[in-house]
Amino acid sequence: MRAEGTEFRTGIEVGVDVQAQDLREQFDAVVVATGATSWRDLPIPGRDLLGVHQAMEYLPWANRAQEGDLGVDDVPIHAGGKRVVIIGGGDTGADCLGTAHRQGAAQVSQFEIMPRPPEDRPDANPWPTWPFIYRTSSAHEEGGDRVYSVNTVEFVDAGDGTLGGLRVVDVEPGEVDGRPGFVTVEGSERVLEADLVFLAMGFVGPERPGLLEQLGVELDERGNVARDDDWSTNVDGVFVCGDAGRGQSLIVWAIAEGRACAASVDELLMGESDLPRPVAPTDRPLV
Repeated sequence: MRAEGTEFRTGIEVGVDVQAQDLREQFDAVVVATGATSWRDLPIPGRDLLGVHQAMEYLPWANRAQEGDLGVDDVPIHAGGKRVVIIGGGDTGADCLGTAHRQGAAQVSQFEIMPRPPEDRPDANPWPTWPFIYRTSSAHEEGGDRVYSVNTVEFVDAGDGTLGGLRVVDVEPGEVDGRPGFVTVEGSERVLEADLVFLAMGFVGPERPGLLEQLGVELDERGNVARDDDWSTNVDGVFVCGDAGRGQSLIVWAIAEGRACAASVDELLMGESDLPRPVAPTDRPLV
């Protein structure tokens, strides 16, 4: 890509080190491909206790240690010898699980508010839709407890401002304020001891402060950057692709969207384009 003329500028945060207006003045087109890194939080009592972290405050340090940028035991958040609870049953939670095992955690549990999926595809989930069945990843094969139908209602103080445990309740699907939700099972409240909690409950869209606010792009009802059939935002010359417009998804979608978006940018600059358009902004996986 460098040989073809691409200039890479690292260590720069657009919206802070470089203002969006500067980009608009220097370039004929801007593509927003910043991902959807605004994480979902859990604002319950005790959230500010030492030992409660977002998964993405934890995982990048392990990657840096793996690359040799710092010592394996020098990461600022380390699970060695600690009782770990991961809230969230997705891929990010599984990454936390595997990392905590490798760091020598004394115990690892992964909580999921949803019921345990069935072993076989249910009739209401026919082919070719994605099968919502119980799966075991390579990280889960390494150990740990997977706990379903549980909700955390409080992080418990150990007495010195650090995490000592979680107050949890069992839940079951039901109606809450006239809408589908989860109903607490009476008499199920209990406190589980823990030293570390990692919140891995997904993401709610791209980060708005900085670049997006400066560009003035509109957001859709899901909090992602809105785009039309040509990957264009409401701002002339500004395009969006990948998770920033789609929401948190797989890298294969980001690659396909990037190629399709490039065709639209090429058409804007050259008047026409022969580049492939493998997907459209409205395409969705069969789920």
